[in-house]
Amino acid sequence: MDINLRIAGQAGQGVQTTGSLLVDALASFGLHVFATQSYMSRIRGGLNWDDIRISDGELFAGRDRADLLVALSVEAVDVLRESLADGGMILFDGPAQPGVTSMEFTGSAKQITGKALMANSVAAGAIFATLGLELDHLYQYLERHFHGKGQATVDMNIACAKRGAELAAPYRGSIKAPLNDGAPGNVCSGSEAIALSAARSGVKFVTAYPMSPSTAVFTELAGLADEYGILVEQAEDEIAAVNMVCGATYAGVPAMTVTSGGGFALMVEGVALAGMLELPIVIMLGQRPGPATGLPTRTAQQDLRFAISAGHGEFPRAIFAPGTIQQAYELTRRSLQTAHAFQTPVILMTDQFLVDTRKNIPPLDRSPQPIDRCIVTDPPENYARYALTDSGVSPRALPGSPAFVVCDSDEHTEDGHLTENLAARVRQHDKRMAKEKGLLAEFLKPAYYGPPAAERVLITWGSTYGPAREAVDHLNARGIRSAMLHFAQVWPIDIEAVNEVARSAGCELKGKIRVISVEGNSTGQFASVLRQLGLIEQCELLLRYDGMPFTGDEIARRVADG
Repeated sequence: MDINLRIAGQAGQGVQTTGSLLVDALASFGLHVFATQSYMSRIRGGLNWDDIRISDGELFAGRDRADLLVALSVEAVDVLRESLADGGMILFDGPAQPGVTSMEFTGSAKQITGKALMANSVAAGAIFATLGLELDHLYQYLERHFHGKGQATVDMNIACAKRGAELAAPYRGSIKAPLNDGAPGNVCSGSEAIALSAARSGVKFVTAYPMSPSTAVFTELAGLADEYGILVEQAEDEIAAVNMVCGATYAGVPAMTVTSGGGFALMVEGVALAGMLELPIVIMLGQRPGPATGLPTRTAQQDLRFAISAGHGEFPRAIFAPGTIQQAYELTRRSLQTAHAFQTPVILMTDQFLVDTRKNIPPLDRSPQPIDRCIVTDPPENYARYALTDSGVSPRALPGSPAFVVCDSDEHTEDGHLTENLAARVRQHDKRMAKEKGLLAEFLKPAYYGPPAAERVLITWGSTYGPAREAVDHLNARGIRSAMLHFAQVWPIDIEAVNEVARSAGCELKGKIRVISVEGNSTGQFASVLRQLGLIEQCELLLRYDGMPFTGDEIARRVADG
């Protein structure tokens, strides 16, 4: 069973509030939930919607069509009516009109409470009734959710939910809800997972200039500041943010910044500075459509090539791109540990789709477990910050320790003093670049999903994991033997490790199989990286760059039709 609810209206009408309430309530009912957002870059007006997909099995992506559209504005009806699934239903917060069922959520809330604020609870009651779900469970959830605001608030919300159920009583069970599957009641977003992972991994300084979609992570980290002892600073711009992170890590403080494409463009000189000073900075890059301001509240995968080459000169870096909320949690820690182990910049690439997605997952570990900062606590008397080593990683002592720590943004000698000696330049450059061998040795192999010896292999990276996984299931159910190869580390890439995974699955990437790269950009950026490395030859591109995320249905349809 699989139902998609769509709550739609203008910014300022409580779309997000209603969506959040329903996500938590439905998850607590034991249903699998996958929620996504579509919103305009404006404070009021426009057309926004939250999709809440519920099922009796785990979900990994959104859906194109809605089975139940809850419209809070006339525009929501006019624009989204065509996206209604066959047999779907529209509940409209307004007067009756053809093809919709009037519910008057706002008017009912005003009658009960004197204000429209609790219209979301009226809508929740109507939705639960329309889906045929147990209403007592909703009332119990509202009791728990609003307990901290006093009994009067609890009673009014329950009264509003009961009124919504009364309005929808004639349609009770019109849309059959999935069965309780005992899914986890814990709901988490991508931004929450990243922030929690950074906090428990020991990050003590976070600075950023707000820029969607990275602002959600910045806000979550601010919310964890007191619990984990984090200093959170809103910088005047992204140049200041990245340079403050460089300063903090030089002093030994685990630090990170978060930004989006335009902000990252301002950071690239600081990234190169960290490359020369060999500082363990971490940047979360939340992608959105560009260039320039582009579509600031939509999603994209357009910054991969930029991230790989960001910063002047040559220096090693690692780039991770989580595909799920759990991976976002795991790879945030891995990014921090990798940065400190190799003393080099690490970029964690996300996008609006991933950071805003909410899904019920098992509770994440909140206990503090700081990463190893790889600090030399007892440096030798003749300590040299940039001593030559086979691994390229020099012993790192902190300023103020017994060691005399010297660093310089110019090329420098082993002891950190700037130099124009060309032989010394070559030695230091080779030392830095030697870190790539270690980064490749710790390469996170791509994950293969699907049957062995598939005839079609979808190449994916980052947040396309979920939609592509569902597409693979759809295609195999139709007898089209398909699989997915998902990359959560997109730089550097161990060529032999990738080929080993493909060979083990019976799928030679240069063989006769159909290789299709699924990407949220218009040029197939990751496919071009794989082609440059010699991993693939001919490759089809399945691209989307309108600012909306892929769905499993869409990918499966386009693969089958192609």
